[in-house]
Amino acid sequence: MSDMISGANPPVAEAKSGGFDASRIAEVKAWLASQFDAAGKDIPDFEYTPRSIAHLHSLATLSRAKTQAAEIVANDFRQKAAEYRSQAARIREILENVGLAQDSLPSNVVTSAQVLANVANLLNIRDTELSSFLVAMGDISLRKTGVEEKRVKVQKESKILLDYTRKAIARLTYLKRTLAQLEDDVAPCESQMENWKTNLAIMVSKERQYLQQYSNYKAILNRVGYTPEISHGMLVEMAEHRKDLEKKTKPILDTLRSYQDLPPDKALAALAIEDKKRQYAAAEKYLEDVLQSALATAE
Repeated sequence: MSDMISGANPPVAEAKSGGFDASRIAEVKAWLASQFDAAGKDIPDFEYTPRSIAHLHSLATLSRAKTQAAEIVANDFRQKAAEYRSQAARIREILENVGLAQDSLPSNVVTSAQVLANVANLLNIRDTELSSFLVAMGDISLRKTGVEEKRVKVQKESKILLDYTRKAIARLTYLKRTLAQLEDDVAPCESQMENWKTNLAIMVSKERQYLQQYSNYKAILNRVGYTPEISHGMLVEMAEHRKDLEKKTKPILDTLRSYQDLPPDKALAALAIEDKKRQYAAAEKYLEDVLQSALATAE
């Protein structure tokens, strides 16, 4: 088992295997003894390990360095205090020789001197000369000017930030109002979108129906011989030719109908009928020629 009691050295085998340093352990023990003896307490039990020894040794080294620095500063302060006491005794002796001892001065003079000394300490000056006070007051005036400039700058920045804050609050209020309005418009917009979806589905169905009808009409037109060359203008022109031909053949048809009232003379009737038939055949041939020529022109 490891040694759990301070003041007892760790085993030799453990010191060799664990990498313990005997000199470090001795320094740590001496430092712990000095610190706890100064506090009037016993050293608590702990386990010696390489980690604990290293940590305590670093603390001891740091503590000794700080203690040495503190002793140097304390010695300097003690030396300065001795010098100040010696100077104070010399000044007191001089004041007593000239009859200005503190006991012989009026109370208001003593109070004024104490106030003057307090002001000198407050201004952080070494003496109470007028020049020292003037320099200190000038330094305070410069600091005051700098503080005032900083205060003006901070006020301007605060004003700018306040303006930005007001604008941000107004913008936030506007955005909240817009958000509330948009949330109110959600339900109507969703209803309108559903209506648009329904109409879109209907339009898609109608599109498929119209495409099917277009295909059927195209097949019918191909079946009847329709070609893209047959335009509306050509159909109108052929209708006008047809009307002209009907006008030309109508008198012949009327004449043929009049022969229905002929006397029962077969020979004359036969001759007249044959003549009218020839005229009717000629008119039909002329109509066919006109139609053929119109079709040929269109092609």
